[in-house]
Amino acid sequence: MSTAAPVTLVTGGNRGIGRETARRLAGLGHTVLLSARRPENAEQAIANLAPGVRGALVPCRLDVTDADDVRALAHRVEEEFGRLDVLVNNAAVNYDTSRRAVSVDLDEVRRTLETNLFGAWRTTQAFLPLLRQSPHPRVVMVSSESGSLETMSGGTPAYGVSKAALNALTRKLADELRAERILVNAVCPGWTATDMGGPGGAPVGQGAAGVVWAATLPDSGPTGGFFQEGKPFAW
Repeated sequence: MSTAAPVTLVTGGNRGIGRETARRLAGLGHTVLLSARRPENAEQAIANLAPGVRGALVPCRLDVTDADDVRALAHRVEEEFGRLDVLVNNAAVNYDTSRRAVSVDLDEVRRTLETNLFGAWRTTQAFLPLLRQSPHPRVVMVSSESGSLETMSGGTPAYGVSKAALNALTRKLADELRAERILVNAVCPGWTATDMGGPGGAPVGQGAAGVVWAATLPDSGPTGGFFQEGKPFAW
């Protein structure tokens, strides 16, 4: 099956910023593959969203730490759509605010990197052939202020290091894919009131807005940047 609507994959799309990003992009006319590690979570997320966009939301299973899972979904997208227009690497784990770099269990750090860095890397590599079939390909890395070297302090070691590494990956991919006009950018949603961010943060819609902005950039838009609310953010 082919579609004229942009085809978008949102990893970790069953809650928080991922779910709101999926909802907004579907509202803009995208066919959004809303993925979660458990298919029932993706289905429930779609059921809880506004009825007006359900037809544009497709639930799918995706564990970004599982190479077979990633390949299987890439094959499904190829069979059903023949391309991918937007990849939003949103899946992330372990906002480890109680940990310290001097004492954190390195196995915990490795598990965090497996999702937050290698998951995004693995998924991007797998979907690159399909992004190359798009007339306007975009890759969005959902990063964090925790990954900014300019403002980085102690604490939150696994999460912060994983997001700093994700920012580095953004720069590498953007430069290597520039000639193919695949725009690759990182976005800091800011402190947002989600299950991971906890209470007190900005509304989830505010955090998702910057992700949607990067996902819908014109062909003349930037690549290899780090942004918050559409404005450059300190690396």
